[in-house]
Amino acid sequence: MNVSTHQYCLLQGLWDFVRSGQEEILLSPYLPAFSAFITHVLLCVPFFIMDLLSCVCPLIRSWRIDTGSVPSVRCWMECLGRLTVRYLTVVLPVTALLQCALKTPVLPERAPSCYRFCVEVLACFLLFDALFFVWHLSMHRIPWLFRKVHQEHHKNKALIALSAQDANGWELLSLLLLALISSWWVGCHPLSEALFHFLNSWLAIEDHCGYDLPWGLHRLLPSLGLGGAPFHQLHHTKHKWNYAPYFTHWDLLFGTYKQ
Repeated sequence: MNVSTHQYCLLQGLWDFVRSGQEEILLSPYLPAFSAFITHVLLCVPFFIMDLLSCVCPLIRSWRIDTGSVPSVRCWMECLGRLTVRYLTVVLPVTALLQCALKTPVLPERAPSCYRFCVEVLACFLLFDALFFVWHLSMHRIPWLFRKVHQEHHKNKALIALSAQDANGWELLSLLLLALISSWWVGCHPLSEALFHFLNSWLAIEDHCGYDLPWGLHRLLPSLGLGGAPFHQLHHTKHKWNYAPYFTHWDLLFGTYKQ
């Protein structure tokens, strides 16, 4: 077995398992919005527990960037309510219509090689990071966009993990569309696209969690140039710095980077 064949075999079994009897679900136009919502909420659960424990655990409280604020259960529940309404009324119906109109309902039989899998995920992150930077900067520099679209997201003074998607319904839709467009432009295999969306949700949550965690990716992998939660917390405090979602190179290039 040569190297190329071996790479395909590593993921082929997983892809065959995912496809087996699940094609109707995988091709559903409701899947992108539904999976984005469920993934986001489930990945926020550990941070909800941390917020509860921070009241009694000095170690957890010491990781909070803003040590004077401990989000309440009510804050979490109100945020979850807003998020649910916006997904049901805007994100789910619009993305379903776009999926029906634009995406060809065909699943490939073969899994990607490990090399293609990694390259596609990385390419999606770099493309999404660039698109998000331009869109985010525009929402701050164009007063009408800030008032009508982005201001809602900045109402959260004490950040919680769930607030990564606590935004105006149309902004929430735009961010999901940027992620979908990134994977479509790269030409991702569904497996690569799924991992990209999962990691994209996790990094957004980590950025908004309010904790500078010892195991944060910006600490574990400093050579990647990730900003992490401190980078994004400063954006929510000052508004005019740190517009990129994950990497710092665009802000460094345009002079909008601040530590």
